[in-house]
Amino acid sequence: MNLIKPKRLVPNDMVALLSPSWGGPSRFPHVFDLGIKNLISKFDLRVKEFPTARMDAEVTYQNPRLRAEDINAAFTDPEVAAIITSIGGDDSVRILPFLDLELILQNPKIFMGFSDTAAINCFLNSKGLITYNGPSNMAGFAQLDNVSPGATDHIREILFEAPDKYPFQPYPEWSDKYISWDTAGYSGETSEKISNSEGWHWLQGSGIVQGRLFGGCIEVLEFLKGTQFWPDHDFLRGSILFFETSEDKPTVSSVKYFLRNYGSMGLLDSIGGILFGRARSYSEAEKIELDKMIVQIVAGEFGRSDMPILTNLDFGHTDPQWIMPLGVKAEVDCKNKSLSLCEAPTT
Repeated sequence: MNLIKPKRLVPNDMVALLSPSWGGPSRFPHVFDLGIKNLISKFDLRVKEFPTARMDAEVTYQNPRLRAEDINAAFTDPEVAAIITSIGGDDSVRILPFLDLELILQNPKIFMGFSDTAAINCFLNSKGLITYNGPSNMAGFAQLDNVSPGATDHIREILFEAPDKYPFQPYPEWSDKYISWDTAGYSGETSEKISNSEGWHWLQGSGIVQGRLFGGCIEVLEFLKGTQFWPDHDFLRGSILFFETSEDKPTVSSVKYFLRNYGSMGLLDSIGGILFGRARSYSEAEKIELDKMIVQIVAGEFGRSDMPILTNLDFGHTDPQWIMPLGVKAEVDCKNKSLSLCEAPTT
């Protein structure tokens, strides 16, 4: 399949904001507004709110078709250059039957979000569009004044500059969660910052492996498996799968069952590598247990001791996070311990 790559952003472009999952902006409008402020002030973008953006959370939940219609409308709106979700949730899989694939693929644009947005990212990517697992308006953009300046630089490099090769670099520090959004005067603060001196965990693998990125929140991907929205085996052949865990903190045993299922599907036989984001809210002991379990399943149960596996990477439900473009070719170099994109993430 020839994947469609959206155009890069330029200053003064219009960004659509909408809520395809949880109607979080109706509960925390000040956080939503912080994200808008940063989109405008840090990236010189304009913002267009679509009807679901601030829709009441209960109304949003009850109307999956309306949420899909917002996405269809944003893709076909000639003013809009990119679409960024307000926040995640837990049921965006319900909107997939109502997406107009023909219109979306005829009007390719940057579509970005993470967590529950993984359902939409993966589905659209499997149908031919490069999509972007990255910060949402309320969980990512709203916090940019309180995380490493490198996060703003990274977003600009991926979405605006379109480098032909892009080496991922660890952020100097990270935060595990946000200060409560109910806190009086909340202005995008994250929890206590933790040094990133521990670095990435290189669990196994040798040589250099290239493959197209595919993945997202590992719990959300479970919603897609076995449905008409899961890509066929040939689409995923040779891919580098990436996974991250949410604030719900699935147990190590749960992640083990997810991975064992990938193995039973035959996917571990045909993919090129596995990347895991930093596990949200895991203790150091739990991270060690997680790493051991991943190797046990991939190498021990399914015989892929050759497969590169990296964990504790800077994407997912900790801040700041990388943008992971689904469908873009990435390279894992085990000898030099580097991870990079080896093609431009946009045109």
